[in-house]
Amino acid sequence: QVHLVESGGGLVQAGDSLRLSCAASGLTFSNYAMGWFRQAPGKEREFVVAINWIGRRTYYVDSVKGRFTISRDNAKNTVYLQMNSLKPEDTAIYYCAARSSYSDSPYVKYDYWGQGTQVTVSS
Repeated sequence: QVHLVESGGGLVQAGDSLRLSCAASGLTFSNYAMGWFRQAPGKEREFVVAINWIGRRTYYVDSVKGRFTISRDNAKNTVYLQMNSLKPEDTAIYYCAARSSYSDSPYVKYDYWGQGTQVTVSS
């Protein structure tokens, strides 16, 4: 059974940083592209960033470019999201997801999802 477990969320002030982690089990992690999504209160879930199996290809939504960085450690079965210069509009539940092939499209279906971690940015 596949499990994706996010951690690292919390309450921070605008301009602060957070590093989210997503630990995967039950799948051959290095065979999967990974993505981060977020869902703000009252809004639909949106794509944030994707990374291919080896970390050489990434795709960011425009609103986080230059502030967020995705990375992965296949030896640890973990994907990370470093979030800098956080803004109140970054407040959301952040989800990681796994997909059997990499895509730059924010609209493709992902195969597995975590339960999410809350990020709250106060002004």
